[in-house]
Amino acid sequence: MVQAALDTPFTIADAEALYSISEWAGGYFRAGRHGDMEVTLRSDPSRAASIRGIVESLRERGHRVPMIVRFPQIIEDRLDRINQSFAAAIDEAGYHAHYQGVYPVKVNQRRMVIETVAEYGARYMTGLEAGSKAELALILVQDTHPKALICCNGFKDDHFVRLALWGRKLGKPVVITLEKYAELERVLRVSREMGVSPVVGIRYKLHAKGAGQWEASGGDDAKFGLTSTELINAVRRLREEGMLGALQMIHCHVGSQLTDVRKIRVAVREAAQVYVDVRTMGADVRYLNVGGGLAVDYDGSKTTFEASANYGIQEYADTVVYTIKEVCDDSDAQHPVIVTESGRALTAHHAVLVMPVIDALGPTRTPLELPPLEGETHQLVRDMRELLRSVSIKTYREVYNEAVSNKETMHSLFDLGYLTLLERAYIEQLFQQVLVRVAKVVEQLDYVPEELEALPRRLADTYVCNFSLFQGMPDHWAIGQLFPIVPLARLHERPTRQATLVDISCDSDGKIQRFIDLRDVRATLPVHELRSGEPYYLGAFLTGAYQDVLATTHNLFGRVNEAHIRLIEDGWRAELLVNGQKARRVIQNMGYEVGTLHGWLQEEIRESEAAGIVLSEEEKRELVALYDAELVGYTYLQQV
Repeated sequence: MVQAALDTPFTIADAEALYSISEWAGGYFRAGRHGDMEVTLRSDPSRAASIRGIVESLRERGHRVPMIVRFPQIIEDRLDRINQSFAAAIDEAGYHAHYQGVYPVKVNQRRMVIETVAEYGARYMTGLEAGSKAELALILVQDTHPKALICCNGFKDDHFVRLALWGRKLGKPVVITLEKYAELERVLRVSREMGVSPVVGIRYKLHAKGAGQWEASGGDDAKFGLTSTELINAVRRLREEGMLGALQMIHCHVGSQLTDVRKIRVAVREAAQVYVDVRTMGADVRYLNVGGGLAVDYDGSKTTFEASANYGIQEYADTVVYTIKEVCDDSDAQHPVIVTESGRALTAHHAVLVMPVIDALGPTRTPLELPPLEGETHQLVRDMRELLRSVSIKTYREVYNEAVSNKETMHSLFDLGYLTLLERAYIEQLFQQVLVRVAKVVEQLDYVPEELEALPRRLADTYVCNFSLFQGMPDHWAIGQLFPIVPLARLHERPTRQATLVDISCDSDGKIQRFIDLRDVRATLPVHELRSGEPYYLGAFLTGAYQDVLATTHNLFGRVNEAHIRLIEDGWRAELLVNGQKARRVIQNMGYEVGTLHGWLQEEIRESEAAGIVLSEEEKRELVALYDAELVGYTYLQQV
């Protein structure tokens, strides 16, 4: 049965199904007819380019991998989709106000991302959200639409409030969101000092919670937001100061990556009711900001699993619009301008992390030859050879359990000195061969015994990739976030190996052993056998949200090279190439100066000479030249 499947031609459609490409790609990526992963435009599928071809072309120009390839047109399309979905929902529902999106720059502060959102989003009055003084400094100078909101979230000091009010002086629609009750007095005091009328939003602490990985970020225990009592007192305090008109936005936060649309409906209903009640208290609130949470379907399963979502953009927009309308109509309240802060949904798709595979390890790969055993063969070796010969559909389970027992016995005998290292090596090789034969039997079974479920991972290859997990996909390391990973070429060939992935960091956590699947989480990734002299690239997709800003410099691996690519009628063009961090830059971030390091190196040379180690002048020059080259070199491995 298995052999028949292997003899069947493997097609591009098979690759699409194997890696669930059409389920998670959002219309932006596909397996091309020549076997390469392609990027394309949802609005114009005739425009497409091979991602491998882009990378190879850039490598020929001297740009090294690993590399992040960014596609700003995907961000533009996401802006279109979200705004058009809300426009359709508003038109269908007969809603009496409009929609304005705000991009929270904490999701990705890279210059290309912010400028694309600001400039292309101007047609939709798309605003920007700052959660810190540094982010506000970036936002205030962006070329946004004059009516695009600038929302100042997060905890604030006097300087943060003062900078926000300077934005008001410059004529920008800056909204200062109160995250805690005590911030109100700060805003009132600083605004009096500057003589500037503030526009205030209040984040209300919803009881409703989201669903998924970040469920705990909402609800009664949420980090941000005012309670009902605090909200009532904030309205009263603004009325006392004659500044009730400053309160123009009610803001709420349900959570990030909300996987269940029913939880969204509940939360939006609560937020809308708060908006209605605040208006009855005399505040002329204009905006209802329902925060972020619009999910990305990373695995394509369209479920409430933490890496998925059981809804799409249009259903999200319909849910928000119809829920707010229903609550407002029940109370004859004015429909508010709807604001969302969708960051993940805007940016996740636009970036692909390209990881070159540099080696393959594994228990089923060609073993090294062992020297022959001398003298009488140990009984345990003979037993393992007999087990290897006896594997069948009838005996596989018994053989497996006996082999595991023998391996445990082997370790005990070796520790006591009753087995030589060579005998141990023979038993380990025979054990792996038994597992391979048992696995071939298990592949034909309709039911896999529990003790054998982990066999595929146990026998999988380990593909070593030239990247740092902590820099490229920190969310996978930190919280187990799944990202689609696909070979960038040879998709018209059947992948004959199963692998887990490891990075080049000196850390045992630098590995990927969980992969997307429509029905479950896969323990291994289907990959192709490596070919000598031929690069093999894996692409990690949907990495454009949070991964850039959460990246660490673990092991002093710095930011990777970037290419910003735009599809054109006859192919593609590189709009911008951004060099990754040199070793010098990463080291300086740790408090060292290059000049100091050079001085220490010269001191080491002098001390070695004083100790009797003689280096020739040529050797000294060679050492210093190598040291200098490494300081200005790429922090990742250089493949010759």
